[in-house]
Order: sequence, then C-alpha cells, then structure tokens
Amino acid sequence: MHKSFLVWAAALGALAVVLGAFGAHKLKELVPPETVSTFQTGVTYQFYHVFALLATGILFANAGGSQLEWAGRCFIIGIFLFSGSLYALTMLKATGNVGLRGIGIITPIGGVFFIIGWICLLMGILKIKA
Repeated sequence: MHKSFLVWAAALGALAVVLGAFGAHKLKELVPPETVSTFQTGVTYQFYHVFALLATGILFANAGGSQLEWAGRCFIIGIFLFSGSLYALTMLKATGNVGLRGIGIITPIGGVFFIIGWICLLMGILKIKA
C-alpha cells in the first residue's frame, strides 16, 4: 500500500504543478480574478496534501498500520473532492455554464476527508513504537 501512496503523491504532485502553471499563466485570460483565486486554493490544498500523502507513504512503509492506510486514502479522496470540485467550479465559470453550481457542496466534504486524514495520521504516528 505504501508504494501506491507514493505513486499517487508523485502523480498528483506533477498534476498540481501543471494546474498551478495553467492557473498562473492562462486562466486569468479566461475568468475573473476571484475565480483564479478559487482555482489557486485548489492547487494549494492539493500540494499540501501531496506532501502529507508522501509522509504517510513513508511512515506506512516503515511502521504499517490501518490508521496510516486510512490517512493516505482520506488524503487522496480529499484531493479529488476538495481540489477537484474547485477545478470543476472554475471550469464551469470559464465555459459560462451555469448548471451544476451545486457542485460546490462537494468542496467541504473533501475538507472533511482532509481533516479525517490528518486525524488518522496522528493516530497512526502515536501507535508507532519509539
């Protein structure tokens, strides 16, 4: 499982760089500044949780434990729900599509997965014998 967390972290990290570059250079031509800010929030949180996922994968390789496994899963789910919903909202704004505005409700659900991931990471670390 630890290798898959590391693979996900690397892939999602690369994607965050691509999306960050797009947001910094091209997106501002397509949407208003507040929408660029929303997109950037998604990229920022994706990066934070890529690093958390890297740490989780490394810890899991050395110590194992179901809490660390759940931490990694929650970080991945959180990235897709939290950051993904912000990217989708930005895309909808860029295309002028007014349907599916309710997609914003997914963002806080992703945030809850981030919180659960951090709690699981804490619990997993506390179980590691020094």
